[in-house]
Amino acid sequence: MSTGASRPTVGAVVLTMNDRPEEFPRAMTSLLAQQGIELDVVVVGNGCTPEHVPPDVRTVQLAENVGIPEGRNIGARNVRGDYLFFFDNDAHLPAIDTLARLAAALQREATLAYVQPRISDPDTGVTLRRWVPRLRAADPSRPGTVTVMAEGVVMIRRDAFEAAAGWPGHFFLFHEGIDLAWRLWNQGGTGRYLPDIVVHHPATDPARHTRFYRLNARNRVWLARRNLPRVLELLHLATFVALTLWRFRDRSALTASFAGFREGLRGGYGERSPMSWRTVARLTRAGRPPIF
Repeated sequence: MSTGASRPTVGAVVLTMNDRPEEFPRAMTSLLAQQGIELDVVVVGNGCTPEHVPPDVRTVQLAENVGIPEGRNIGARNVRGDYLFFFDNDAHLPAIDTLARLAAALQREATLAYVQPRISDPDTGVTLRRWVPRLRAADPSRPGTVTVMAEGVVMIRRDAFEAAAGWPGHFFLFHEGIDLAWRLWNQGGTGRYLPDIVVHHPATDPARHTRFYRLNARNRVWLARRNLPRVLELLHLATFVALTLWRFRDRSALTASFAGFREGLRGGYGERSPMSWRTVARLTRAGRPPIF
């Protein structure tokens, strides 16, 4: 780990379930090789005792799988640094100055709450559309201000993260990045996509998770009910239903999606804290009105 009092301090959070015995050591090797920063790392065992952890890296063992966003919250509370770097355990950093460059971007602009590098598949170089944090995602090499984030590889200013109450832990999986990004924007912050900084991650399909369709729909409802003014909540959910009917032709996918939608409507979304209309205007000017 790099040291130096004048360097940016970065706390890196990595989750593991001991299910990636090849990818996880590679991820940790690339993380610990970072230079130009003061780095602190914690590995959170989500329902397990972490294995294959390098010496001198702290671990937190959770008795049960609490989900990805809550696991990251716990990791953030156990790591030091002015900036928090959340890192999927099957990703890796191809350059030794990746974190230093991300931190430098946050240092240069006080209102910048988070920065996201370009994520690409290490074998094909492909950047999936869902990894590009804006609506017009055809050109993943175009930088700019963004209003959402890809949760698995992102750096966030710690004070902004804590003021926004962190990730919505009860989401368990899916859409927690939109929730956090909206709350960061509602505090007056912004996000930036930096495609000239590249992180490698295998191009996997989120639908491989058996609970994808249900949690995807449930959390979309929770996202809207937690964060949007009432009229936009209804517009957002109507848009989501229309897109679901257009995208999913498989009957089982539609059945699971609408089961999740009903589950979300029944409650459980947590604290409601609607964004201001000023934030709605800012998000719209940035290219993504919060109804999509």
